[in-house]
Amino acid sequence: MSLTLFRRLLCAALLLCGGLAVAGELSDDSAQFRRDVLDINKRLLLMEEELLFPADTRVTLFLSLDVGRFFTPDAVTLKLDGNTLVSHLYTEREIRALKNGAVQRLHTTNLRNGEHELTAFVTGIGANGREIRRAGTLNFDKASGQHYIQLRLEDDATAQQTNLVFRHWQ
Repeated sequence: MSLTLFRRLLCAALLLCGGLAVAGELSDDSAQFRRDVLDINKRLLLMEEELLFPADTRVTLFLSLDVGRFFTPDAVTLKLDGNTLVSHLYTEREIRALKNGAVQRLHTTNLRNGEHELTAFVTGIGANGREIRRAGTLNFDKASGQHYIQLRLEDDATAQQTNLVFRHWQ
């Protein structure tokens, strides 16, 4: 083997080893950079929520499902003071999660203090396979501070149907 070829092979090997070391450092740096970006994004989202929905005027609406033996939700529409606030169509995955005990945050909004009316319309499939539509209304007084309202779809074993139950707390 000639000396020139040996030098070329040695230089190529050194460059390859040096490149692998630099690539490893770059990989670690890029992973740390990715974590930093995700952390900053999380902080910005929290700050945005605080700015858009101040704690003093915030109302958050949730939906949960009791057991779901007599009713499987397909869609929900919420109206606040006669205006449509949110409509949601459910996927199979969301229904499974609700049946397993998940609580869905439907909407967060700002609301002035005073009397308000929340109306919920829920459509879905009953135990007999027929489409069922349920509606319920909650009249509540919004005072200062955060408010939480939960719409719970509860099974009624004696009537073999689902009832809409509102829970309101501050």
